[in-house]
Amino acid sequence: MAGDEGTPVTADVTSGGMIFGPIIEDGVFRFDCSANDREAAHPSLSFVNGKDRETPIQSQKTPSYIPNFERLLGQQIVKLELPVGTSLYGTGEVSGQLERTGKRVFTWNSDAWGYGSGTTSLYQSHPWVLAVLPTGEALGVLADTTKRCEIDLRKESMVQFIAPSSYPVITFGPFATPNAVLRALSRAIGTVFMPPKWSLGYQQCRWSYDSDKRVQEVTRTFREKKIPCDVVWMDIDYMDGFRCFTFDKDRFQDPKSLVKDLHQNGFKAIWMLDPGIKVEDGYFVYDSGSKTDVWISKADGKPFVGEVWPGPCVFPDFTQAKVRSWWSNLVKDFICNGVDGIWNDMNEPAVFKVVTKTMPESNIHKGDDELGGCQNHSHYHNVYGLLMARSTYEGMKLGNEKKRPFVLTRAGFIGSQRYAATWTGDNLSTWEHLHMSIPMVLQLGLSGQPLSGPDIGGFAGNATPELFGRWVGIGSLFPFCRGHSEKDTADHEPWSFGEECEEVCRLALRRRYRLIPHLYTLFYMAHTTGTPVASPTFFADPKDTSLRKLETSFLLGPVLVYASTAVGQGMDTLQCTLPKGIWMSFDFDDSHPDLPALYLQGGAIIPVGPPHQHVGESNILDDLTLLVALNEHGKAEGVLYEDDGDGYEFLEGGFLLTHYVAELQSSTLTVKISKTEGSWKRPNRRLHVQLLLGGGAMVDIWGKDGEILQLSMPSEQEVSQLVSTSEKQYRTRLENAKRIPAVEVSSAHKGIELSRTPIELKGGDWVTQVVPWIGGRIISMTHLPSGTQWLHSRVDINGYEEYSGTEYRSAGCSEEYNVIDLPRRRNLEHAGEEESLTLEGDIGGGLVLQRQLYVPKNDPKVFRIDSSIIARKVGAGSGGYSRLVCLRVHPMFTLLHPSESYVSFTAIDGSKHEIGPESNEQFYEGNLMPNGEWMLIDKCLGLGLLNRFDVSQVFKCLIHWGTGTVNLELWSEDRPVSNQSPLRISHEYEVINLS
Repeated sequence: MAGDEGTPVTADVTSGGMIFGPIIEDGVFRFDCSANDREAAHPSLSFVNGKDRETPIQSQKTPSYIPNFERLLGQQIVKLELPVGTSLYGTGEVSGQLERTGKRVFTWNSDAWGYGSGTTSLYQSHPWVLAVLPTGEALGVLADTTKRCEIDLRKESMVQFIAPSSYPVITFGPFATPNAVLRALSRAIGTVFMPPKWSLGYQQCRWSYDSDKRVQEVTRTFREKKIPCDVVWMDIDYMDGFRCFTFDKDRFQDPKSLVKDLHQNGFKAIWMLDPGIKVEDGYFVYDSGSKTDVWISKADGKPFVGEVWPGPCVFPDFTQAKVRSWWSNLVKDFICNGVDGIWNDMNEPAVFKVVTKTMPESNIHKGDDELGGCQNHSHYHNVYGLLMARSTYEGMKLGNEKKRPFVLTRAGFIGSQRYAATWTGDNLSTWEHLHMSIPMVLQLGLSGQPLSGPDIGGFAGNATPELFGRWVGIGSLFPFCRGHSEKDTADHEPWSFGEECEEVCRLALRRRYRLIPHLYTLFYMAHTTGTPVASPTFFADPKDTSLRKLETSFLLGPVLVYASTAVGQGMDTLQCTLPKGIWMSFDFDDSHPDLPALYLQGGAIIPVGPPHQHVGESNILDDLTLLVALNEHGKAEGVLYEDDGDGYEFLEGGFLLTHYVAELQSSTLTVKISKTEGSWKRPNRRLHVQLLLGGGAMVDIWGKDGEILQLSMPSEQEVSQLVSTSEKQYRTRLENAKRIPAVEVSSAHKGIELSRTPIELKGGDWVTQVVPWIGGRIISMTHLPSGTQWLHSRVDINGYEEYSGTEYRSAGCSEEYNVIDLPRRRNLEHAGEEESLTLEGDIGGGLVLQRQLYVPKNDPKVFRIDSSIIARKVGAGSGGYSRLVCLRVHPMFTLLHPSESYVSFTAIDGSKHEIGPESNEQFYEGNLMPNGEWMLIDKCLGLGLLNRFDVSQVFKCLIHWGTGTVNLELWSEDRPVSNQSPLRISHEYEVINLS
């Protein structure tokens, strides 16, 4: 490989610059710690062709940025320092903010029901970062490892990967634009499969439509109410006792007849298949799998049995070709029942009734040599979902080679887009999750997966009419568009929230169907070139750093979608931030305060079609409309891709790709075809050209597609009048629109109502003030005998807080807290022998953070806090376990004499420590953790604040020195909780006189 010149690097070197060599194409480099590491690296499961990663090419280019590495305790730490001002994206399926600086995630596919903005591991793993440099150029970085990988972006303009040794790092670029990086990435990991056109329609799902009669009732209602829809989904309740590849004999007696009826009504049917196979002699799937020896085994060689929906289950080992073939043949037979698509769920793989929510890492996979051979589960865990999706995809192809498979997978790895679409998992019916759905979809697109979307309306919990309508408005413009909700929630079909919401949903979905010609063209480009379908707004101008954190707008090619994700704030009150240049607003006479605003970039032409009720209604002879927005030079261009909408004739040239151009010369607009590709003849159809003038105004002309159309432009005065009239009509439409009632579901507050007024808790030596409001924080902690106030803060930040994750300010510090201990609360107004206060905050996903504060009657010198994360209502879909949580106690103490203060403790191993402000931030865990107590000492006062805790509850301690403050944090273990296994930390404070 080129790039190896210089000092030889051997395997015993533990740090330094990585060696490199060019692969695939100019500008793409592979980096390894040493030549020995290069030889020892496991095969790539992200690349389409693993040999591409191993094969050097001739290139004169050298990398602009070279990573450094360090080996420590079996881990390979890779750091890549980039210019100040670099913006960081990617990392795949992640919650929270779009621009990832300051965040850290772990690639470990996890059943994350009810995840929050700070959850660090979701259902998929993409060890990939897209860095946009201050110049607008972009660089992609891939840590090509299947193992658990920490992606640490907490330091500005720094990318750090930490994973078990050894693994290569691949860089793509810098290239001129982020799109160029994604195109290069796709040449390594592959592009998205070409979806059947029907899969771009709206799709309706629920856990569960529990009978064929209910399925037909729902689909019939869509048609009666003229709400467009193409697909209905069957969750696990269609099965016989949750046995995969079976049908319940009572509720789904004749699936072939059901699907036949659905097809006649314009619906496709998608059915779920999970990896867990019920252990039951006589069940044909279990019997054939056992005979073929397809199950994942324990370390002792016996099949691993874990509990999922059917009860005790075994799991196919998809790392073996014979197992993938076995599964594919089951799928092939299954689709004979009229199955149009398959939904792979629970394939992290999820396992019930275990704290890890998955199988033991010591389990054994007998993998094919080209995948990495026989390895334990820790090696293959993150690619289990990818390999299952691949097997399902190949099985659907076997079953009908004339149809394109459609597979949806929950778990995945970078490269999964070759086989399956994905969705963002078990989200919540909250405004926060509506907002997060935009950056989550964009982030997946920036990581190579363009076919994704959220559960519109939220999976867990009950949406309000306003939330649901707003979510359909935004979700109707995502690449994958599906509504879904879980058991024990209210109905979440578009007509379930009143006629005002129903009309918004109808408008939104008609809008989507008008844009399907454009969306299908974008998917063809994604399939052939690797560009995303939905991209962040800054893709319009990567050099403009002011666009890089916008999270309420996104691009569909040259179309800018601008939305409101705030409760009570419609588009009629929102000021849109647009990229530089010409952006022409447009709609389909459907503007509404709860629907996003649409803009077309100057210089672009997009195709739109009629608002059909389902894709099957469309016809190649339908009228075609071109929306045209001219650039500053009076020109525009665009493309339309057309094929059969299914099958593979397009690979043999059976398609029509038309390049349209428009140019304004001497007050005449000329629209014509500049180029065509494919063997299809042009349909004999009418062409409607609409030229956008601004403010939603337009002029138009009709003609025949394929002929040159010429439109005489109105005068400047006439244009001004058209724009003025259009803007007035737009405002009138918004003013006269039937608004969705702003009915919010209020939480059932127990005890006192939320208040910014502090409650004073007085007892023994202590007086504390607690705010039963956002964060439920302690804002003051005063020791009466010494007159010292150890803690004081504002009502809305700092003080004593608690989090539910390892991330700073994760859920817990910004939620509403309520006083729930009513008998104690009455005592707050009068002196009592023992005063206590119990607060509780809903932190999402069925979890609450509960905190009891009191001074024990038998020990008035002590102020005690008992905190818990409790599973109040965790979804059955998670087997009774929550998302991964960590109880993080975060008090910020005020230092009266910062230079004379330090923290002292004796560790579990007996070593003594005195930690001063110069240490900045330090973690202590294992035998170096304080042995049940530590003390904040003020030498000037001669006092110490002693904090005692139960070492069996605390797994890590953190000291962080700030400006005049110090945090003494206690962290629990990081794990899911259930009703029977909450997380708890009980600790207490006492002031000690040291003089």
